[in-house]
Amino acid sequence: MTPALTMLEAARISFNVSEYDRHLSGDGDLRDFGREAAEALGLSADEVFKTLVVVSESDELIVAVLPVSCQLSMKLVAAAAKVKKVSMCDPSLAERSSGYVVGGISPLGQRRQLRTVIDESADLFDTIYVSGGRRGLDIGLAPADLARVLDATIAPITA
Repeated sequence: MTPALTMLEAARISFNVSEYDRHLSGDGDLRDFGREAAEALGLSADEVFKTLVVVSESDELIVAVLPVSCQLSMKLVAAAAKVKKVSMCDPSLAERSSGYVVGGISPLGQRRQLRTVIDESADLFDTIYVSGGRRGLDIGLAPADLARVLDATIAPITA
């Protein structure tokens, strides 16, 4: 049981859990975690969402949740968060802040709940999938439930 699952159960939100075997590329490096999840679960890369942590010019950490098929627009996430500028957070800081390892960072159940922005494309699906808090574990839930439990902003944030 991960903190992400505990958070959803405590909030009495309906969700499903999908586990999959992770694979390594030929040279032993980990592949793209999000695309690997989509492929392993037999889902479109548009309905599997990745969790990225960005940092504002005032050092505020902000969570961005977007399809694994897309790239984050720094300008759009900054606008959605109402800050001047954001940049990618250092991976070790993202791990310390969230309590999860890169490739398994969930927007749910983080050590400290950060402001969260979810890409508007989530609303195109009845169910989206986000990391469950460890590599090889994804959670499927309604986008509205995810936004509600995180008190998230829904906005266009992809390039």
